[in-house]
Amino acid sequence: MMHYLILFSRQGKLRLQKWYSAYPDKVKKKITRELVTTILARKPKMCAFLEYKDLKVVYKRYASLYFCCAIDQSDNELLCLEIIHRYVELLDKYFGSVCELDIIFNFEKAYFILDEFLLAGEVQETSKKQVLKAISAQDLLQEEETQQGFFEDNGLG
Repeated sequence: MMHYLILFSRQGKLRLQKWYSAYPDKVKKKITRELVTTILARKPKMCAFLEYKDLKVVYKRYASLYFCCAIDQSDNELLCLEIIHRYVELLDKYFGSVCELDIIFNFEKAYFILDEFLLAGEVQETSKKQVLKAISAQDLLQEEETQQGFFEDNGLG
């Protein structure tokens, strides 16, 4: 089971975080700070797995973003790398070659994609097509609500 997923930039700026296990805010900040510092200090050729407390941390860098997951000691690291890669593929499909700015300015979409893909730290849907279909349906619903609000605000609805 995945305990948390953290996205951060090469400069150490936190871009996205999803916690699947309960931690106090103070502990979350400490974990995030320690992991970001540790991972950024590692050389590019070093292994993408490390042990942190009683968990295994798996990370992968895509362009200027690091995707970092914490999993149980007994979980498969390669499967976790595959989950990270699938999430990046979903972001790429949705944003068309995702970049850090897409995550910054559309963080709610990045969270929504993650929530459609993972549920409680486990893969919910393996099909990229199904995840993207759900996201498109949500976008359509959001667009309809926005239009309805516009008409009501202007006395046209």
